Amino acid sequence: MGTVIFSDVHADAEAISLVATYIRAPSFPLCFGPVDTLVNLGDLLHRGNCPEPTLEIIHDLAREFLLVSVIGNHDHAFLNGVPVSGSDETSTSRHEQLRGSPLLDIFSDMPMEWVDRSMLFVHGGPLDLGTQTLRLKCWQRLSHTAGDSFTGYHYTAPMAFDALEKRGLSYMVCGHQHTHICCRKTMDGIREHLIRFVQKKDALCPGGEMEAARIPLDMPTLFRIGGCHGDKPEFAYVDDNAFTYIRLQSYAPFG
Repeated sequence: MGTVIFSDVHADAEAISLVATYIRAPSFPLCFGPVDTLVNLGDLLHRGNCPEPTLEIIHDLAREFLLVSVIGNHDHAFLNGVPVSGSDETSTSRHEQLRGSPLLDIFSDMPMEWVDRSMLFVHGGPLDLGTQTLRLKCWQRLSHTAGDSFTGYHYTAPMAFDALEKRGLSYMVCGHQHTHICCRKTMDGIREHLIRFVQKKDALCPGGEMEAARIPLDMPTLFRIGGCHGDKPEFAYVDDNAFTYIRLQSYAPFG
């Protein structure tokens, strides 16, 4: 069986609705494989203007699939009253209207990470750096240089691979930074792997087109997926053999 992964929905109900429609379609298992688990890598909240319908879609998916969620930095900020940029007045108002809603129950005891076999799923990064907010795993950011930052602690690929190795893990899947990247630990050192998307002409994608890039699970790898929001929402699929980046394009807004 396989797992669908998404991150950084940011209250974009149209984008997550499109992804939900697509993974429910009969063509999805034909293209990628069966789905038994969904993993939400965090940041369901903030920035977008549709937090309530977004959470309603997430609750619907949780009734259809095994849904595993880890907390994102914007979720953490909303729940703990931490000021963070990126939301306009409409977004802020609609999020505040959610206070006390049972839809927020999904965040109760939501963990920082989830491990399945040899793969770590986390919003930001793998480092245990204490309880200071910007050093939490949901605030950490993959970068070329390491150190504290007002955006969250920056860590490097070698630091991530070291952390994984100490735990007996081979792979990490994260989001947070809204852009996809793939770093592989080869025999010759750590290399950034070029992600080559190809159009899936045989795939049914309601309202648009779909592209995918398949990476075999044959060496330690850091997978960062793009954000599941906007007019090109991204998500991923992983099974025992490969990790596939998926990007939806040119969808028509619902309603």
